Amino acid sequence: MATPTTTGRNPDDEGVLLVEGTDRPGLVHAITGVLTRHGANIVSLDQHNDGIEGGSFFQRAVFRIDGFVAERPAIEADLESTLGTGLGLTWRLADRTPKRVAILASTSDHCLLDLLWRQRRGEIAMTVPMVISNHTAVADDVRSFGIPFLHVPSQGPDKSAAEARIIELLRGNVDLVVLARYMQILSSGFLAEIGVPVINIHHSFLPAFIGAAPYRKAKERGVKLIGATAHYVTEDLDEGPIIEQDVARAGHADDAAELQRRGANVERGVLARAVMWHCQDRVIRHGRETIVFQP
Repeated sequence: MATPTTTGRNPDDEGVLLVEGTDRPGLVHAITGVLTRHGANIVSLDQHNDGIEGGSFFQRAVFRIDGFVAERPAIEADLESTLGTGLGLTWRLADRTPKRVAILASTSDHCLLDLLWRQRRGEIAMTVPMVISNHTAVADDVRSFGIPFLHVPSQGPDKSAAEARIIELLRGNVDLVVLARYMQILSSGFLAEIGVPVINIHHSFLPAFIGAAPYRKAKERGVKLIGATAHYVTEDLDEGPIIEQDVARAGHADDAAELQRRGANVERGVLARAVMWHCQDRVIRHGRETIVFQP
């Protein structure tokens, strides 16, 4: 049973509705009408269209209704009849239950520990049922948060056994997977099998540097900006829909170690915001891009 918040609101009585489809007159009236018919109080409403006649429409509504859990099946039936069948819109209804997030990591700990710290402080609405790593370097730190640490080695060119084990651990147990500097490439079969979104973080230089020692290469080229990108993982390596990005200035006096320190700081913030927004149901994936209803 959920505990009421300090404002007296029970999170079990709150829901989030995400809608997308072809823009036309009357959509807002139809969407809010469904919620109103079921006694919902709409507390937040954000929408976006691409400015093209007959283009795309996106909306996020946060609402409160007494007994939402019991009323949810009726609301979903009404949404499908009115929005899905009636207007050809795609919709998704979510509650405020914290998402179950598994974190995959390797030896770098900055993104991993930042996420665990934010989760412990209640900054991100998630639980972390497990951390999986192909190394044991972060094991003690993870366990200090009271979170299970699972070691799944992944050496050599054939990763199938490791992926099969990770799938076994994740399937049915998580709502999201986060790659917190997990230095392994996931196969298309793995992504299909786990059946939940995967978020990744990586550096993003101008110009970009791939392969080993990117900060050393960046220093050698005299970059003036370093940054990070958080995105959903697809079969195309590092080309999934972008959720969040940020940059920091760099100068000629900064050595590779300083660039790496600043880069790690940017990575922490970018990944944390991407995970937080996903867990708050603020993100709609639309083809190769995302619509992010930021706070």
